[in-house]
Amino acid sequence: MNVAFITAVFISNLPEGVAGTLNLEAAGYTRQRVFWMWSLLVLISAASAGLGYLLIHRRPELDGLYAQAFAAGAMLTMLADAMMPEAFEHGGKLVGLFTVMGFLAAAILSVAQ
Repeated sequence: MNVAFITAVFISNLPEGVAGTLNLEAAGYTRQRVFWMWSLLVLISAASAGLGYLLIHRRPELDGLYAQAFAAGAMLTMLADAMMPEAFEHGGKLVGLFTVMGFLAAAILSVAQ
């Protein structure tokens, strides 16, 4: 199990989940509907992870290199387009420093393994 990956996923998804929930509630969605939407997303994600796991065991040459590159690009796009402008609006200039510190922590965890 890759500790750096698990830590990064948890740290990045927690504030995104809170922000997404607040935005959905502000848009008029009920708490119950938001809960079921997140629950469905978790189930779809788990099924996709399981399918990917099975695929890798049947086709080991598909090491996920392209999927990881695509995911990294998608993450950077999401950060630049949606998360950073809102973070700067609410958090000010310290957001940039904490962003760099987050990437540094991820790099240290990755190298430490």
